[in-house]
Amino acid sequence: MTIQAHGRRLLGALAAAALLGQAQAPPPRQEFEVASIKPSPSDLANQVRGGLHIDGAQVSCLRFSLNDYIGMAYKVKSYQISSPDWMASARFDITAKLPAADAARDIPKMFQALLEDRFQMKTHRESKDLPAYVLVLGKGGLKIQESPPDAAANTDHDGGTPRREVNISVSGQQGGATVNFGNGSYFTFANSRFEGRKLSAALMADVLARFTDRPIVDMTNLMDVYDFVLDLAPEDFRAMGIRAAIASGVALPPQILLQMESASGDSLFNAVEKLGLKLESRKAPIEVLVIDHAEKTPTDN
Repeated sequence: MTIQAHGRRLLGALAAAALLGQAQAPPPRQEFEVASIKPSPSDLANQVRGGLHIDGAQVSCLRFSLNDYIGMAYKVKSYQISSPDWMASARFDITAKLPAADAARDIPKMFQALLEDRFQMKTHRESKDLPAYVLVLGKGGLKIQESPPDAAANTDHDGGTPRREVNISVSGQQGGATVNFGNGSYFTFANSRFEGRKLSAALMADVLARFTDRPIVDMTNLMDVYDFVLDLAPEDFRAMGIRAAIASGVALPPQILLQMESASGDSLFNAVEKLGLKLESRKAPIEVLVIDHAEKTPTDN
C-alpha cells in the first residue's frame, strides 16, 4: 500500500471519528430566557391557592413547594422523591419567559436547568422496593363509564385533535380542594367524597396517592378517561385530608395527627371496588429520585 493510500485511509478514519463525535454530542440545554424565584407569601392561613399557568411565552407558578418543582422538572411523583424534609415545605413563586411561545413542551427540562443553576441541585436515580397499593381491575369487570366527549373542547387551527391546555390550578378551603388539569379534567375532594371528571386510571392512581399512606401504581392498562365518585366515611375523609397536608409539607399539631388513628381506610377501598377496580397491597419496584444536594436559598435572579 502506498504512502498516499495510507494517508487517504487515515484521513477517512479521522473524518469518521469527527462525524461520530458530532452525532454523540449532547443536545443543547433547554433554559428559560429569564426567570425570577421568590419565596411564596405566608399570609394565606385558611385558604390555599396556587398553580401553574402558561400564557404565550409567560410562565407563572405560585405556592409550589420545592418538591413540587422537582416532580414537574424530573417527571416524578411525590413518593418518588427522596429529599430533606425542608424541601416539602419550602414554597416559591417562579415567573419566567420561554425562549419561544411554542416551547411549552420543553418546560420540564427548563425547570431542571433552573433548579440546578439557582439551587445548585445534584440528583441521582435508583430503584427501591417500596410498600405500595396496586390499582387493578376487579373480578366483576369495570363498572364505570367513559367520560362523554366535550363538544366545546379546544381544537387545533386545522380542526384536528383537541389542544391540551397547560393550566393547573389548585384551590382549597375548610378541608376541601379542587384541582383542575384543563380541558374539563379535574378532581374535587370535599364533603366526604372524592369526585373525578375525565381522569385516566393512571391519573386517578396518581392523585389518590396524595391522600393515602403509600404510593399507588396503576396496573389496569386502561387507556380511556372516566367520571366517578368515591363516597368516604367522615373519619377516612378527615385522615386522607391530613395525609395530603403532610405530603404538601404542612406542619400539623399532634392533636390533629391523632385523628388519623380512628380511620380504617375501608371506605376508600370499598368505594374503589364499586367502580370495578381494586387496590391491592404489595411491594413494588419504584424508581426514586434522590436529592444529593440543594441550597435552601436560590442564587440571585
